Amino acid sequence: MSDFHNVSPAVTLDRLDLNQPMQVVDIQVPAELPEWRLWLEEIGFIPGEPVCLLARGLPGGDPLVVRVGASTFALRRAEAACVLVEAAS
Repeated sequence: MSDFHNVSPAVTLDRLDLNQPMQVVDIQVPAELPEWRLWLEEIGFIPGEPVCLLARGLPGGDPLVVRVGASTFALRRAEAACVLVEAAS
């Protein structure tokens, strides 16, 4: 953990430990893939929604099994890296 207390506690979904309850803060997609934002929002990745990383594929940790709200999805790490999350309040 960082000693800098002024840094946001938010992290991207692909970097979470398993079974850590979090909530969606924002979606930040690469400029060349603007359609990912709408797709992620449509499947439930909206600010305030509960999210949890359930499993990582082997080998290499891709895809990720993620629960958002009451739904479970397999996301590629690149997609999960677009979802900014923080500890659930």
